Amino acid sequence: MVAVRKVKSYGGVMGISERKERQRAELREQILRVAREMVVKEGFGALSMRKLADAVEYAPATLYLHFENRDAIARELCVRGFGEFLAALEPGARVKDPLERLMAMAAAYVRFGLEHPETYRLIFLEDARLSTELFRDAPDGAGPRSFALLAGVFEDLKAAGRLAEDASPTRLAEVTWAGLHGIVSLKLTCAAFQETTAEELQASLVETLVYGLPGLKGEKPARARR
Repeated sequence: MVAVRKVKSYGGVMGISERKERQRAELREQILRVAREMVVKEGFGALSMRKLADAVEYAPATLYLHFENRDAIARELCVRGFGEFLAALEPGARVKDPLERLMAMAAAYVRFGLEHPETYRLIFLEDARLSTELFRDAPDGAGPRSFALLAGVFEDLKAAGRLAEDASPTRLAEVTWAGLHGIVSLKLTCAAFQETTAEELQASLVETLVYGLPGLKGEKPARARR
């Protein structure tokens, strides 16, 4: 009989513990959700622990139980954004042929930026310090892993003998990324610029990178031979 009481008591304690942990996780998610809304509307500069505490209707001390400071919250928002970005690229990265894979990933990049403008702005256009940190100091993070998927296209092309021996897969991936980022940024900040769609620009960018300028005569300048 005593043993039965102990089991029931233990089970009750576990139930309370699990409930508290669930409530803690829910509050953490609420803090991040409200912080994201705040950043999307007003930028990272508007994010502060006190302002966020007022918005979620908790004392600032409660927020510090979940996050060390506002930078930790901003970092977590960017980490999650890069995770969403990586997930969008991964299906295209599974295409077998490298050139078809390049087209698929380029299309996925631009599509993500246009369909999720708030997230794209959050990870690339709001706080350069945070974006740089997540690429430089977190080599296993979603941002560097996204770039590695793109670089893998050119590494596979070189391994198959379809690129010159002195070609740099990393540099080609950087050029491609820079071009795609430019297309998305342009459409997000100046949608009325010219009339070519982002999808058409993306296709032209990759075709030009792979096949060169249409109808161009003569030899390329020395600095462009990679």
